[in-house]
Amino acid sequence: MASSPPEPATIRLHRETGRVRRTLATAWAKRWVKIVAMLAAGFVIAVGAFWLIFARDLPSVDQLRTYEPPLPTNVRGIDGAPIYSYARERRVELSFAEYPPLLVKAFLAAEDKTFFEHHGVDYTGVAGAVVDYVSKLGTGRRARGGSTITQQVAKNLLIGNAYSPTRKAKEAILAWKIENALSKQQILELYLNQIFLGRNAYGVEAASHAYFDKELNELTLPQMAYLAILPKGPSNYDPFRDTDRALERRNWALGEMAKAGFITAAQRDEARAQPIGAISHRMPKFESVGGYFVEEVRRQLIGKYGETARDGPYSVYSGGLWVRTSLDPKVQSYAAQALRDGLLRYDRGRGWAGPLRHVSFEGDGWLGALITSNVAVNYNDWRAAIAIARDGDAWRIGFANGQTGELPRDLAQMPVRGKGGTAFAAIKPGDILAVASEGSRFALRAVPKVSGGFVVQEPATGRILAMQGGFDSSIQSFNRATQALRQPGSTIKPIVYSAALEHGMTPASIIVDGPFCVYQGARLGQKCFRNFGNSRGAGPHTMRWGIEQSRNLMTVRAAAQTGMTNVVGLMKTMNIGDYQPYLSYALGAGETTVMRMVNAYGVLANQGRWHAPTLVDFVQDRHGKVIWPENWRACDRCNMPDWDGKPMPRPGIRGRQVIDAMTAYQMVHITEGVIQRGTATVLRDLNRPMFGKTGTNSGPTDVWFIGGTPQMVGGLYMGYDTPTSLGGYAQGGTMAAPIFKEFAAKAYDGLEKLPFRAPEGIRMVRIDRGSGRPVFGAWPSMGDPKASVIWEAFKPQSEARRAPRRPEAEPSAAASAAAGPRNQPNDSEFLQRQGGIY
Repeated sequence: MASSPPEPATIRLHRETGRVRRTLATAWAKRWVKIVAMLAAGFVIAVGAFWLIFARDLPSVDQLRTYEPPLPTNVRGIDGAPIYSYARERRVELSFAEYPPLLVKAFLAAEDKTFFEHHGVDYTGVAGAVVDYVSKLGTGRRARGGSTITQQVAKNLLIGNAYSPTRKAKEAILAWKIENALSKQQILELYLNQIFLGRNAYGVEAASHAYFDKELNELTLPQMAYLAILPKGPSNYDPFRDTDRALERRNWALGEMAKAGFITAAQRDEARAQPIGAISHRMPKFESVGGYFVEEVRRQLIGKYGETARDGPYSVYSGGLWVRTSLDPKVQSYAAQALRDGLLRYDRGRGWAGPLRHVSFEGDGWLGALITSNVAVNYNDWRAAIAIARDGDAWRIGFANGQTGELPRDLAQMPVRGKGGTAFAAIKPGDILAVASEGSRFALRAVPKVSGGFVVQEPATGRILAMQGGFDSSIQSFNRATQALRQPGSTIKPIVYSAALEHGMTPASIIVDGPFCVYQGARLGQKCFRNFGNSRGAGPHTMRWGIEQSRNLMTVRAAAQTGMTNVVGLMKTMNIGDYQPYLSYALGAGETTVMRMVNAYGVLANQGRWHAPTLVDFVQDRHGKVIWPENWRACDRCNMPDWDGKPMPRPGIRGRQVIDAMTAYQMVHITEGVIQRGTATVLRDLNRPMFGKTGTNSGPTDVWFIGGTPQMVGGLYMGYDTPTSLGGYAQGGTMAAPIFKEFAAKAYDGLEKLPFRAPEGIRMVRIDRGSGRPVFGAWPSMGDPKASVIWEAFKPQSEARRAPRRPEAEPSAAASAAAGPRNQPNDSEFLQRQGGIY
């Protein structure tokens, strides 16, 4: 039988399609199918709407993989030890492995027991939060959060803390995404590093120091539990103001830890019996040193990188920079102490100048008012205190640690400066005072009205080792070392005479110390100069004598002969100041700063090579990369423990030659005479090679001294902020030089007594100190600073020719024969035998 032909495929497809349509039509006719379809469509529409409303513009969680929290900038001294920290948010970033396991469990028990079980959202907690939110609508009260730790990370780092259901929805979506992107340990690390726990502490490590002044691994169980309750509201559980509430909540956290099996019941009970044990305020982490120095560093860093994260990744208060400075804490303390002691010596007996500051407070709010004033006193045993109330013959005073004391009438009897009456009667509640303990009571102290600045520098590099810009940076923020423009007086004279040496004069050049007048034009008329104290001129003398005795008339005459254009040109080159070519600038009439003057003297001590004065050696970002100075290179092999037989490694020299090395040495050699027999002989008994120059300007309103050794140069001035006469007796040699001596006696102790090294080409010639003429047949007396014969430094071919021997200077033939030719040393042999010039 023949088979029938197969059906065409098209016919079969039509039949199947029709069957499907009939089936769908039959199903759609049923009511329940329509309901399911409508629900499915509504679900899709709801998801789309939810996405448009909540999830469309959410931030990416990818940024959490490389998240870098705001970190403070840490400052270190010349030896690498921490000295300060710039911070608005106290935070220390740790890895998860650095957190004690029990501490982590304390936070899990208090904040999120099911953290390791959920995927970012605890739905039971969310339901409870929704019910709580609805129940509190219209009451003005805030509903409980119901957030997991992951949601808190999303809130704090990505979307903010706005109070609304919309934010909670976004928070949940982000939490789910975070759980997909990060491990549980990474999420906990972010949380523990960034959570705010009060007292300006962000992160658990910072809070450990803020509340207990301890490292994390030093915390006890009850202390861990206390920190774990703080995320819900640090201000609600203040350990002193809300002690009972804080204890109740801490004990609850301990109970939760026990329920979760993290601790035993015995551990819980023992911990509950302990007090909170918090400190009232955090003790300074670093010794308070270099206030003016670290503030100047802060200004420089802000000028370069900005303050906050908005200014860039290296900002001072969030960039986590590591700053290595040149501050030497010992040198800084010596400079600060010497300047303060000098200011107090001058100011003693002049009366009380008033409170350090005045603040207002109500009731028992004196402690907060005192702390927020940021006033402190860092001098010996002095302390800042606030006057609380007067009780008969005593004032009750309070301190920043919360303690109180008594300031009796008999210990506050100093007169009020310029007004009369006693300080005790002038004190008012809210006055912040400087006091010192005397037994169980306190005595009033007067912070000096006069002030000044002190800078110490390493001349070979330009690095600033110490900077003191006043009596105390917490009282007087104005930095007189860098910001006060003052007239340097006679300390400018070595620069003037250096210009003269550059233009043909020698240390033995004869200059007349006599009347000197110049015609300044029809408008200004004739100007006549005078010596300090109006003393008459002493006639012709050597340049050396004029500098040692600080003779004004000789200085202006030398400046006129050199040309004031050349003189002020050198001042500008050495960055002292940009002055017009007027002769008065040769006597220090131009304004400059202590730091500029010290740097200029550092150029002289460094054989004419100029370095910019620097406070910062280098700056590293949070990852250790050096970002300042640009193109910084480490000194290879500089820190080798042993010599490797190769040439000594040396860091690159960045300075520039601004004055001839021989000129610089000549001026240093001359100003060594200022110490030996000039206006700074108070320093002579330090018994080491030292150069320097005193200064006293018109008024006198300021007194100066600048000088030092090959290793360290320092300088200071003292004067009122508003230029006022210090008194006719005030001189640099009697007021400023003794301050420097107090500093130098400690700072130079232990330093090798190095002579200033003469550059190649200098010729040392024996001359008569009075006339400047070369001598022979006589030798300088190394132990007598006023010997008539001295060694003088000359440039090649600049020294005077020796005069014919005078008969009285000729040794007898018998003496010459007895001495023999070998006993007549040449100049070089004599110098080597003496070990230096002075």
